[in-house]
Amino acid sequence: MNDSQDTQNIRQGLSTRESRLLSQLAGAGNQIISVDDIETTLEVAPNTAREIASRLTEKGWLDRLFPGRYLIIPLAAGEEGLYTTHEYLIASHVAEPMYVGYYTALDHHGLTEQVPRTVYVVTPSRAQSREIHGVPYRVVTVTKRKFFGYEPTSIEGTTVNVADVEKTLVDCADHSEFGGGTRELAQAMVAADDRDCSWTTVGEYLQRLDNGAATKRIVYLADQLGIDLPTRETLLESFTSGYSLLDPTRGKQGSYDREYRLRINVDWERLDSMES
Repeated sequence: MNDSQDTQNIRQGLSTRESRLLSQLAGAGNQIISVDDIETTLEVAPNTAREIASRLTEKGWLDRLFPGRYLIIPLAAGEEGLYTTHEYLIASHVAEPMYVGYYTALDHHGLTEQVPRTVYVVTPSRAQSREIHGVPYRVVTVTKRKFFGYEPTSIEGTTVNVADVEKTLVDCADHSEFGGGTRELAQAMVAADDRDCSWTTVGEYLQRLDNGAATKRIVYLADQLGIDLPTRETLLESFTSGYSLLDPTRGKQGSYDREYRLRINVDWERLDSMES
């Protein structure tokens, strides 16, 4: 045996069964696999499948992302097996069902100049936020009523659900803390208005979401930015009686606006600089 093969970082050889397993799974387009995939492919017992996964991890051919999920390290990664994959592919395994949303979706659609480090995973199921390969994956659990407005998106040959432009705006109005605050939302609305954003759909989504605060924020920002909302009058009628913060990520200061039932706790001059 060559001395270099004693180095821990050098990947070890595969048995015939292990080689067949990885060839079949990778050949089917899988980059991330589960213990169940191993069990089904090799027709082995669950304990055996877990042992195989552990052994392939030790050999450097799998990378354990989190319990029960492994990233296949391709031959192209070289002997040291240094490899990762697109964050959205990993996100699709963090929760099921899911879609990529909030700040991450703003970035995906080119609606922000920021590059968020965190990947936001939206799901109606219970799942755990975690850090994988140095990237934080933040799980946001929503009610089934709010779990809509996403579209299948091809990421490296695999389909991952990502919030569409309209739902991204509505979600960020609903939970500003996950979208960078009102300033980022205003900038996103300006960028979306320059593209193919359907403001009719935004209105429909707001009614479906049924969150008075989110509706007030969108209507207020649209009026300030000169964006025409076809369903504006209907949305005005849905305003709740209480006052909501324009930006819930900031303190409870600022004046009260009776028309929009909002407390304007953001300096509008800063937001106004975004208008095109």
